[in-house]
Amino acid sequence: MAQLDINNIEKIEKQRNSVHEKVYTTYTTFEMYGEKYIQIDTYGRSDRENPGKISQSLQLDKDTAKYLIELIGKELDL
Repeated sequence: MAQLDINNIEKIEKQRNSVHEKVYTTYTTFEMYGEKYIQIDTYGRSDRENPGKISQSLQLDKDTAKYLIELIGKELDL
């Protein structure tokens, strides 16, 4: 599991890129210590060894979510 740190997000240029396969994804929201979070869980491909096991989890607090929305809008010209 990982919580994004907006103070350490860096854009890099890669030589090789590919579009990943779409996978089953769930999300949950919760509050801890007075702060609201959204957690996004991906489960990987359906043919993997443990198809029901979470593959990746990302947690976003309010500031991180706002930052990502602005970043996505800027990078994708939205």
